Amino acid sequence: MKWLAVALALAAAPVAAASPPMIGWFEIPVTDLARASRFYAAVLGRRLTNDTVDGYAMAMFDGPDGPEGALVKGDVYVPGKAGPILYFRVEDVDAVLARAVAAGGRVLYPKKDIGPAGWVGEFEDSEGNRIALIQPKG
Repeated sequence: MKWLAVALALAAAPVAAASPPMIGWFEIPVTDLARASRFYAAVLGRRLTNDTVDGYAMAMFDGPDGPEGALVKGDVYVPGKAGPILYFRVEDVDAVLARAVAAGGRVLYPKKDIGPAGWVGEFEDSEGNRIALIQPKG
């Protein structure tokens, strides 16, 4: 478990100005795009914009410089809890977990202090995906 704390400390650390973000784009698989869009708008408080790319319906998370990732519905997009876990950086893990539950999700891993890196937690979204949160300290 110590490796997790080290990895999350690195994820929570500020990125050097000369270094681009490690993740350039993310896609979260969904079966019901409208339901998932409502869920994520309520949980993360982010605006999503619908579009179709290469025949796949998407709801893109708006960021300061354009879309940063998307919810995607399509034959190759299968929601699930196995595989890579996406960590959203948030200001308050407890508040986001509470909004996830209120929006129909469930807590998979309650808020845990991981030392200098901050706190983490995980929830299951409306589609059955495992989504993680990190709240950096300081």
